[in-house]
Amino acid sequence: MELHDSQKARRHAVVLGGSLAGLLAARVLSDYFERVTIIERDIYPTKPEARRGTPQASHVHGLMPRGRMILEQLFPGLQKEMMSWGAPLVDMAKDVAWLTPQGWGVNFKSNIEVLSFTRPLLDLHLRKRLINNPRILFMEDTKIVELIKGDDDNVAGIMLRVASRNGDQVGIRLPADLVVDTTGRASRAPEWLKSLGYDAPEEITVNAHLGYASRLYEISADFNADWTCTFVQTAPPKRKRGGILFSVEGNRWLVTLVGGGRDYPPQDEEGFLEFARSLRASTIYDAIRDAKPLSSIKVHRGTENRLRQFDKLSRQPRNFIALGDSVCAFNPVYGQGMSIAAMGAMTLHECLQKWQTTSDFSARFQKELAKVTDAPWMLATSEDYRYEETEGGTATLRTRFMHRYMNQVLKLATFDANVRHVLLQAFGMLVPPTALLRPRIVLRVVRHLLLGSTQLKNKSRRGSTGRLVYDSVSD
Repeated sequence: MELHDSQKARRHAVVLGGSLAGLLAARVLSDYFERVTIIERDIYPTKPEARRGTPQASHVHGLMPRGRMILEQLFPGLQKEMMSWGAPLVDMAKDVAWLTPQGWGVNFKSNIEVLSFTRPLLDLHLRKRLINNPRILFMEDTKIVELIKGDDDNVAGIMLRVASRNGDQVGIRLPADLVVDTTGRASRAPEWLKSLGYDAPEEITVNAHLGYASRLYEISADFNADWTCTFVQTAPPKRKRGGILFSVEGNRWLVTLVGGGRDYPPQDEEGFLEFARSLRASTIYDAIRDAKPLSSIKVHRGTENRLRQFDKLSRQPRNFIALGDSVCAFNPVYGQGMSIAAMGAMTLHECLQKWQTTSDFSARFQKELAKVTDAPWMLATSEDYRYEETEGGTATLRTRFMHRYMNQVLKLATFDANVRHVLLQAFGMLVPPTALLRPRIVLRVVRHLLLGSTQLKNKSRRGSTGRLVYDSVSD
């Protein structure tokens, strides 16, 4: 592996935080810097187990098709490796029984695929790849104290606190040519910047007060269904409860129950099952009511959308950047987080290719990253405004219009495979959300409103489950 010619002066990059965004950033940086150090406060498990620093890791994670493609590009053979451990590759239209607020999505083979796994399994495989990278060093059990100010709007490095062999805390000064903050929702970057004399980025928070409760189950040998995963989507403002069941490695189901507007799913066994029974469809309850539990019930309620506007800072250190949840953290129910982290890593790659770490590198990078997160942020927050309890702004006239328009798109997606195909492409980040406003989709919506669905339904046939099935999809 050779450094790019334009990067001769790049010696040492430091990544703050060793979760997914940090691991992906380190992989990209290793192509441009002689050394990359990942600073992580936890001690990594040697098995696919959740750790303290990833409280969301016990819940269902969706690696959208765009994210899956990027990870395969950065780590060739990763998908095959994950599948060899039992992670299923799932067609989003054929293998996922998805109840939207407007009804079941039409079932057909779409070739829009997601990899279904537990989050600790993915993290473990990425770490194993990076451990074998000679340019990357992990520093575990290490606390980040502060940034060290350099000259001319430059960060000279970071101050760390590590545990010595006798248990004492030892301070270490670590020089760096580039510092990347991927410490997530709880990032202290605003404090660090203020301590160096910079303004902190403005924060925007939109909170629909969603909570999660998750549990692993064994898939019984006699269970029979025509789906691999099932998703009962919430339908606010009235129906605030939902759930997701994913088949994951080890012949297991990972079940995450979702409650919005403070209607949180409980942590006790009886309450968990009763919450599943109360959903708009019985698919999840029917699957787990007699299944063998394999874990305790884990809960998580830190789900607010949070945007830190680093791209709008008038002045910032030239060699300090932030990405991942440190910049834009989404309500996890929309499954965007991992794919946005992957897209952020590719944005870093593109910026490092185009520009050296000059006086405006940080500003340029943050503006490019903002272009990546803008549409997913709008999508997530506009959907959260469907909950009456949402705090942090209100639905605009444009948002209310989009709610009504999307309701019609979802209705069409219950019997029109062409519409659902574009919807899943947008959900999987293969096309921008504006693809749902293309003329051929708008015309279908208008036609449905004017003529009803009868003529369109005649083009479909009934599948074995009673849901409508298309043999193929055409543009």
